[in-house]
Amino acid sequence: MVDPLSDVIALLKPAAIYAKGISGAGRWGVRYSAFGQPSFCIVMDGSCRLAVDGQTPLTLVAGDFVLLPATPGFVLSGFERVKPIRIDPKVAATQTGEVRHGRRGGAADVRLLGGYFSFASADAELLVSLLPELLHVRGAERLSVLVRLVSEESKARRAGRELVLSRLVEVLLVEALRAAPSNGAPAGLLRGLADERLAVAMRHMHLDPARPWTVAALAHKAALSRSAFFERFSRAVGLAPMEYLLAWRMAVAKELLRKTDHGLDVVAERVGYGSASTFSTAFSRHVGQPPGRFARAA
Repeated sequence: MVDPLSDVIALLKPAAIYAKGISGAGRWGVRYSAFGQPSFCIVMDGSCRLAVDGQTPLTLVAGDFVLLPATPGFVLSGFERVKPIRIDPKVAATQTGEVRHGRRGGAADVRLLGGYFSFASADAELLVSLLPELLHVRGAERLSVLVRLVSEESKARRAGRELVLSRLVEVLLVEALRAAPSNGAPAGLLRGLADERLAVAMRHMHLDPARPWTVAALAHKAALSRSAFFERFSRAVGLAPMEYLLAWRMAVAKELLRKTDHGLDVVAERVGYGSASTFSTAFSRHVGQPPGRFARAA
């Protein structure tokens, strides 16, 4: 059976991973400006405070995992009041070895393993919008193992490093997203897939995007009335059913245009359009440029 979560992560194409150790002791606090790229961390020992812009502050303890798919500004600190030191994440990303905040000597109050990566997808902004802005998983033993492997591989210069890292981060993302609590989740992919009836309709859209789906046909797959399905889908996913279908078709089309030499008529057929001209019009309206120009640029 097709898995929409795996589909989305495969199209995001995570790559270019960087990981490092972070520790803090005494009175300390750092403020990172918005980075835009996905970042993650897991708490190895101790505890600290994380305040992400626009989110409720969190107390992180050993075993906690955090994922920020489009890292906004945030403050990481101990529990004593302190004016945080501003850090440019693009400069910090070039540092090697463990980064220590606060008191230099002695044991650390908290130790974290964190890093960032990038999404190579031409449609990353759309796909990331379907994910939670902040994902916090408690007691993430499996994720701890994956983060350690990512860290070890990122520091090594062994043959096949890039391939191993990209696969590890794909697994890390899947594991993190399926471990995320669905109760109270914001509108998006996870909340939609947590609804068994909506998940059926979403799997059908991903399995056969070329099919001339209608809201009524998708509602039938979900065993809901047309109006109930439309309202439930829109509330859970944050997009109306046909908006989601269009977005997915265009994401698939972009991938085909980037990776293959298929003619426009073939791409159009793969994503549910009866002719190259109809597809070209829809693609231009959605993407902002004709598919031929997009393919050449890609």
